[in-house]
Amino acid sequence: MPPIATRTPRWRLILNSCLLLALAAFLITGHQLHWDDQLRLYWAEKHVGAEQRAASIWLPDYELVLETTLAGLEEDETSGLTWNPLTGTLWTVTGQNPQLVEFTPAGLVLRRIRLNGFSDPEAVEAIGDGRLAVVDERRRLVALVNPEPGVDSIDLDDLVVHDLGFADAGNKGFEGLAWNPHTQRLLLAKERDPQGLFELPFPGEDGDFGVLEALPRQPLVVRDISSLAFDPVSGHTLMLSDESRLLVELDLQGKPRSFMALFGDLNGLVQGINQAEGVAMDGRGNIYVVGEPNRFYVFKRTAR
Repeated sequence: MPPIATRTPRWRLILNSCLLLALAAFLITGHQLHWDDQLRLYWAEKHVGAEQRAASIWLPDYELVLETTLAGLEEDETSGLTWNPLTGTLWTVTGQNPQLVEFTPAGLVLRRIRLNGFSDPEAVEAIGDGRLAVVDERRRLVALVNPEPGVDSIDLDDLVVHDLGFADAGNKGFEGLAWNPHTQRLLLAKERDPQGLFELPFPGEDGDFGVLEALPRQPLVVRDISSLAFDPVSGHTLMLSDESRLLVELDLQGKPRSFMALFGDLNGLVQGINQAEGVAMDGRGNIYVVGEPNRFYVFKRTAR
């Protein structure tokens, strides 16, 4: 006589279904909050020794001290960010209405300069002599700008420019830009597809840009790159990721050293930073971040 088939109790089917739904919700939430990115960075951070930590920027030591808006830029969408040590001010670019904007570390807008002929400026960097390098992502170029006092508009046709290549990049081109005063080179970050870091010697022997060079590929552990900043003290680089909602410190070999998650209830943030688009660092180690449309954040080191 064949054995009688047993039936799985109804409560067990319901329990298994609930567990599967809970697991799926956990995985989806983890993907949206980029826990995988953070866990890999946390693991690397825990293996940094005390001596290396002291020689680093070390982002876990930073706390938010100011969060405000840049008045009048609500419709302009701030993007890149740079610190100008000659004036003690910050510069950002806006993509919706192409312009350069200068403002104080307290977030007070000082002036705007229209960028005629630009399509989608995404990054700006002070190169140490008062001039600014500006990346136009959609036009795939970097241009050199001299924002002299009294200037209220600049035409792209009047500037020295360099073609960055990647003609098929579209809206996934170069977004990050930083100046290394030690090597006299620009560091550029291509957002994604492919993601990577590049160097551009400047100036060349003829006063123009040099040849764009790809840096050795490193596991950057972020889903996109929105902005870069260079710390002349440690020689390390800050890398900002909008999609991963992370600020990452890269060491001299381009490997992650420390990180800051840009979510609420961390490093003094209450609401977190949505659409972080620009990062800069001044000579005292203060870190500045802009986010769309016109949010501005200041972080200071609270311990060492």
